[in-house]
Amino acid sequence: MMRVKLLLSVSILFAISTDIYAQRKGAKIEENEESYKTFTSVGISTNTNSGILGGAVFRQSSALPSKLFGKNQYRYLALELVNVKHPKELSTQDFVTGARLVYGKQNYLFVLRPEYGRELTLFNRHEDEGISISGIIAAGPSLGLEKPYMVQFQTSDGRVVTEPFDPIKHAGSSQTTGIVGAGSFFQGFGQTKIVPGLHIKTAMSFELSAFRENVTGVEIGFIAEAFTRKVDIMAFAENRSFYTSGYLTLYFGSKKK
Repeated sequence: MMRVKLLLSVSILFAISTDIYAQRKGAKIEENEESYKTFTSVGISTNTNSGILGGAVFRQSSALPSKLFGKNQYRYLALELVNVKHPKELSTQDFVTGARLVYGKQNYLFVLRPEYGRELTLFNRHEDEGISISGIIAAGPSLGLEKPYMVQFQTSDGRVVTEPFDPIKHAGSSQTTGIVGAGSFFQGFGQTKIVPGLHIKTAMSFELSAFRENVTGVEIGFIAEAFTRKVDIMAFAENRSFYTSGYLTLYFGSKKK
């Protein structure tokens, strides 16, 4: 809920700045506007279905020869890798051993998203002043990676084994057997299952950099995503095949004229 409020607050703040910027720059002539051929950047993101660090993205915009509604338009390409969490995930810590565990978690869900779309410049910077604001719409396949959540399980003979969480076996543990902690994150990749899907996103991009060739900016948007089946993230909760989320990406990159 806090992340949702944060994304809404930032969106409102940028919307207000957009209106002020448009009013201040409306009287200037278009020939002083900045234009570029390619814009390449990398970024880190957070979203309403993740933790503070939600994932990473590579994005590139290339100028198209034609204009749309009198505005410069660009071919938008991006590749995102994000971690999707279930709302019921709750991490706990054993006060004796210090081990952390998300009880009931069956799988991680990582999503690789190639994207293709259009970026339209709504308001451009004049000389070195102000900010550039663009609208983005993009879509593409979603490659869901369902990786097992590994737990350390103490058997009846005292041995500790690391294995994927099993809701039938591990939920029925007795006093002489039980989960003693989570396994290593790097274990279980060999048992990863692929869940294909599709996604679409709309976004606003705000370029904040004061230097024309070196870019710092923020992308704020909304994603809708559907998979071919439900992804089993939590064992004792309802899992879904369709996800929506708001996101915020901080990106850094460079332009070429």
